[in-house]
Amino acid sequence: MSLEDLTSIVVTAAIAALVVGALGLVAGRVLRYRSIRWQLVLIALVPVASAYAGATAVAQMMFISAHDLLVMSVVTTVAAVVGFAMAVIVAAVISRWSAALHAQVRAFEDDPTVEGDRARSRPGTAELRSLAAELSDARRRLRESADRERRLEEARRELVSWVSHDLRTPLAGLRAMVEALEDDMVTDPSRYHRQIRTEVDWMTVMVDDLFELARIHAGVLSVVPEQVLLADLVSEALAGADAVARVRDVRVTGSVEEGIEVVVDPGGIARVLANLLSNAVRHTRPGGEVTVRGRLRADTVEIEVVDECGGIAPEDMARVFDVAWQAAPARTPDASDIGGAGLGLAIVKGVVEAHTGEVVVVNRGDGHGCVFRVTLPVTGADQDTETVRPEAVLR
Repeated sequence: MSLEDLTSIVVTAAIAALVVGALGLVAGRVLRYRSIRWQLVLIALVPVASAYAGATAVAQMMFISAHDLLVMSVVTTVAAVVGFAMAVIVAAVISRWSAALHAQVRAFEDDPTVEGDRARSRPGTAELRSLAAELSDARRRLRESADRERRLEEARRELVSWVSHDLRTPLAGLRAMVEALEDDMVTDPSRYHRQIRTEVDWMTVMVDDLFELARIHAGVLSVVPEQVLLADLVSEALAGADAVARVRDVRVTGSVEEGIEVVVDPGGIARVLANLLSNAVRHTRPGGEVTVRGRLRADTVEIEVVDECGGIAPEDMARVFDVAWQAAPARTPDASDIGGAGLGLAIVKGVVEAHTGEVVVVNRGDGHGCVFRVTLPVTGADQDTETVRPEAVLR
């Protein structure tokens, strides 16, 4: 084949391709707002039509026999039809996958499981499957976020209601006692003075808890980390809980692996341990035992407070650290229970998370109680065990 013939063939094929390409661009502009199906069909049709037009034009120029021209025409036509059919089928499938993704996006208000969403979206390309998985994960995160917001809103309403009740009751008692003292209608004023002091102390603790909780929620909780021995923190907490435990006939003990040092805010972690011990003692049956354990776990330290509360119902597990949640319906405090407004565990969670730690609760395997487990960062430890007890452990 001469160079002139080759040039002629190239020019003819190029002109045919440019003409078909120009028509394809016009069609693409017309269909730019239509379904992706037509865009895909057009993308497949343009190269097939270009090849068909170029081959036909070149065959006409070659002055081949009618038989050969017919054979070439049949072959190119069949190839063009098959290519066009394949393009239509692939475009229809991709369009169906796209419609499935659109339905998945529109179904954000429904509540199918994430596994069900992924199973329905499994047919498709890797990119579409990945997109479907991301949408399912987004739905799950949005649903969890909505649930958290709903629980927080319910907790806020309950907090206002419960705090109003908890303050109204002691205030009414204080008013009655003060009026009785003013009217000289009591035979033992000192007993009224002691009761007034108890009520004032209880309300002071509640106000302190509310203030601490407000600082946690506002993100302004001050954490001043120091390197301290965990055994010292646990010993002080056990000593502080001993008096209330005696009144309730509950035994409190603890053990901490020797030499464990943690970098924490001593006041904050002391508050955490005090709240957990107070909660454990309050819900442990008389004659029961509350145990505090501290041990090293790789680069973290675990503190466990084990009680004999009888366990927590599965439906209540998710609400244990919610603001103002209480397992018992009774709201009236007694002389041995300073606090109890349902804020202690919420404060525990906030303080622990401010230390980049974690607190969880699980039921004991024997069904007699539950375990509150606090995980905190640690700097170093030795592996001997030191028993930590308050100055007077209940026997």
